[in-house]
Amino acid sequence: MAAFMALTYPQHEIVFHPQCYLEAGHFAGTDEQRAAAFLEFANDPGFDAIWFARGGYGSNRILEAVMPKLGPAANHKTYIGFSDMGFLLGALYARRIGRVAHGAMASSIGKNDDGTAAGWVLGWLIDGDRRGLEPGLADGRPAAAFNLAILASLIGTKYLPDLTDHVLYIEEVDEPLYRIDRMLFQMAHATQLKGIAGVRLGAVTAVKDNGEAEGNYSFGETIDQMILRWCNEMGVPYLGRAEIGHVELNRVVPFGLV
Repeated sequence: MAAFMALTYPQHEIVFHPQCYLEAGHFAGTDEQRAAAFLEFANDPGFDAIWFARGGYGSNRILEAVMPKLGPAANHKTYIGFSDMGFLLGALYARRIGRVAHGAMASSIGKNDDGTAAGWVLGWLIDGDRRGLEPGLADGRPAAAFNLAILASLIGTKYLPDLTDHVLYIEEVDEPLYRIDRMLFQMAHATQLKGIAGVRLGAVTAVKDNGEAEGNYSFGETIDQMILRWCNEMGVPYLGRAEIGHVELNRVVPFGLV
């Protein structure tokens, strides 16, 4: 990523915190180390943006430690990432701290990104280039985007932002359809989501088999049929597919109005 940055935006600098290279079991450092690293950069006025390196699991574990300690400098930054980082993005947006966006992460390049999605992020961050924005944002309504499992985990907590009048973008990866259906039920009946303007569905990838516990039978319904049914039960319009998710061309969705 440093080499890509040097080639595309040589007048700008990307800095990786040493914490990114730590290991503590499943995590890139202990909860305390990861919280301290985030606060160090978020509260440093010398940085304009925090581009999260990767997702996985764990950002929810540091919310209680970091949110009360964000200072004035944190309000003037842009925060971008997706997947598990939706915990932090949601918490930041709920408190209107900085500018928040769902987009490809720094670790995606060289994996499932040939540089296009990373270029969209950098172009938007540095030049305000809108070419990498999700096309559905052209409707002019405020938006927010989450991995469905992260959204389901946020529901019922103080970290889920008020999404009244927002178009809700969702995506998912590595789950069987019955679990996706279960999470869509939770989305459809969450009292905190009453008042959203509609739903857009991003990529649903690496769908797992139902598994032995479910008899490994076909679920009997496609993801498109599922989202239509739950949007109808939710009483909100389904606005179609979106170009976000754990895919090569993961477009940028700023939270709120673009």
